Formats: sequence, C-alpha cells, structure tokens
Amino acid sequence: MEVVEEVAGEEQKSSVLSVVCLVAGTCIGGGMLALPVATGVAGFFPSILTMLFCWAAMTASALLLLEASLWMDEGAHIISMSKRFLGNAGRGVAWVLYLFICYASIVAYTAGGGAQVTHALHHSFDITLSKTYSCTLFLIVFGAIIYFGSMVVGRVNTLLFSGMIFAYVALVSLGWDHVQLSLLSFRRWGPAWLAVPLFLTAFSFQTLVPSLTPMLKRDAKALRWAIIGGTTLALAVYVVWEWLVLGIIPVEGPMGLAEALAAGEPATHFLKEQVGAGIVYIIAEYFAFFALVTSFLGIAMGLFDFLSDGLRIRKDMRGKMLLTLLIAVPTLFFAIHFERAFLVALDTSGGYGDSILNGLMPVAMVWIGRYRMGLQSDKPMPGGKVTLLLVGAVFLMAFLLEVAIHLGFVSSFSYVMSE
Repeated sequence: MEVVEEVAGEEQKSSVLSVVCLVAGTCIGGGMLALPVATGVAGFFPSILTMLFCWAAMTASALLLLEASLWMDEGAHIISMSKRFLGNAGRGVAWVLYLFICYASIVAYTAGGGAQVTHALHHSFDITLSKTYSCTLFLIVFGAIIYFGSMVVGRVNTLLFSGMIFAYVALVSLGWDHVQLSLLSFRRWGPAWLAVPLFLTAFSFQTLVPSLTPMLKRDAKALRWAIIGGTTLALAVYVVWEWLVLGIIPVEGPMGLAEALAAGEPATHFLKEQVGAGIVYIIAEYFAFFALVTSFLGIAMGLFDFLSDGLRIRKDMRGKMLLTLLIAVPTLFFAIHFERAFLVALDTSGGYGDSILNGLMPVAMVWIGRYRMGLQSDKPMPGGKVTLLLVGAVFLMAFLLEVAIHLGFVSSFSYVMSE
C-alpha cells in the first residue's frame, strides 16, 4: 500500500512539473527577444517594477479563472463557464475574443516556425522549402501532438521547455561578464506605465487554464501551486533577461536600444555586436524556436478543448480528428496567405483581448459565483470583494490605456510579440 501511495505521489509531482512547464512555456514566447528592446527605453528598475505588477495581476486572474473552472463539470471550457456566469452576452464575447486571440497567435507561431524550418534546412542541408511547405511541415509535426491529448502535450512540452532553458542559460552565460551596473542605473519612470499592456501579454496563458484542471485531476491545491510556479518561473526568466540585455546594451547611441526599437530588431541582434560572439545569434535562433513551439502547444491545446466544449464535439477518435482539422486548416491557410494581416490585428487588438477575456471576465465570473450564486470553493485566489475589485481595477486600467494608445492620446512602445 505504501509503495502504491509513493508511486502515486511521484506521478503527481511529475504532473505538477509538467503543468508548471506548460504554463511557463506558454508565457515565454519568441517575442521575448523583443521584450527588452520595447521596454528598455524606460530603464531596468522601472521595467522590472512594472513587470512585477503585471505578473501579480495575471497570476491572480489565472487563479480566479481556476476557481470558476473548478465550479464546472469536467470538460467545461470558457464557453460553458461564460454562459453559466455571464449569460448569452458573456458567451458571445468569449467566442469572439477567444477565437481571435488563439487563431491569431497560432497563425503567427506557425508562420514564424515555418520560417525557422526553412532557415534551418537551408543552412544545414542546403534544402530550400517554400513558405507553403515549411508551414505545412511545422503544423503536421507539432499540430499532430495536440491530437494525442493533454498528457502527451505536457510531456513533449517539458522536453522542449528544457531545451529552451538550456539555450537561455547559454545566452546568459555568454553575456554575464559584459553587464555594466552603470547601464542598469538608467531610469525613465514616465514611459514605464505604458508597458502595462505589453507585460500583460507577456504573462498571457489564461486561455489554457480550463485545460489544466483534468491534467492534475481537479486538485485545487496542486493546480494553484502549478500556476504560481509557472508564472513565477516565467517572471524569473524575464527578470534575468532584462538584467542581461539592459546591462549590456546602452539605451542611446549607435547599436543602442532606442535604435533597435526604431529598426524593429530583436535584442540578440545588438547583443551579438556588444558581446562580440557570433554564436549568440545561433543560440538565440534555437531559443526562439523552442519558445515559439512551447507557446504554440499551449495555445493550441487550449483552443482544442475550447472548440470541443463550444461545438459539443466528443473527444473520441473521430471527434479529435475533426478538432485537429478545425485548428490546422484555417491556421495553415492564414499563415501562408494572410500572416501580416493577422500580426497587425494581434498587435492592434491583443491588449483588448487580454484585459477583457483574461482579466475582467474571470473577476466577473468569480464575483457572480461567490456572491450571487453562493458557490463554495477552496478559493485558489484568497481574498474577498476588495481583492476582486483591485484585480478588476488593474485590468480596467489596462483596457483604458489600450484605448488611449490606439486613439493617439498617448504614445506607445513599438513592439512585436509574435516574431
């Protein structure tokens, strides 16, 4: 009996680690290479404080979404949750925002992954693939993983996440000795708050939360710690990366962050020049690929379960094939023919989706569930009405800031999260 309990405990620990890697991998996308460039003009300390603020808000919203998810029957996703707590209007908003965010994201990841496949095959084997074939190859290899279910996705993602962390450690090791404390002292507090929508996007994984509950057998405590662990791991990776890049590349002058921002170049392009090591670019390519695929798997798995719930498609062999095709076919079409349109749309409207779908809606669901329906739970996110109001205020502020930016009332950072 003790042996059985010990084996079960080890399996639970392994599953929690898998979910931690899935959460962190979904947060850390290929856009991390552009993150220091977009926020560096504010300086290290202002950027880190803004990042901490957004990390806390996004972790809180994920825990609230977890609470609402645990009130539902197994297999329920955002559509069923929004219908129960927010009515038909909430369900309609969830359909539009969820489909837009997920399809736009995986279109961007597929196009980026296809470009990296083409680049790798050309330089390694002198094989040239067209955009159509490279995107198709990427989607066949990694899209097929989604078909086999969340446990397989979790295991594959853990391996890919390990490769991403290895490449990340190699990048940090190459630049460690080049960090200058004087560059880290640069501060410009004014622009820091404009980075709030950007940092919220950097910690965006909430579309995955309903898919995580069955992976840990609806264990509220394990799920809470897995979510906190995943977002905290992503936070640690971001903080060290910001410290490295902002401590090596000056803001002003030639080959500085301001010039990189204006040119739309990733951090590694100028990091290579400052460190003087050509291998930086090669390692960065590996890092970007692993980061892109882990994000793709997380978003696609969430979309798979979302469509199953929203369209009432059973997850038998025929149903899983249909769900896979519903994800793969539109993604491949738009990745080949309309990639740029989707990237522009995601850049323009992504902040709205994060603030509403990943922020305001979870707060509203939990408020209604707790205080109107009287539902009881373990409260993965502790606190009462004041806590909910504070979290809601953060996302309302982010929404209004996004509106102000797009109406031209304030200037924004030029950033690309999906490249």
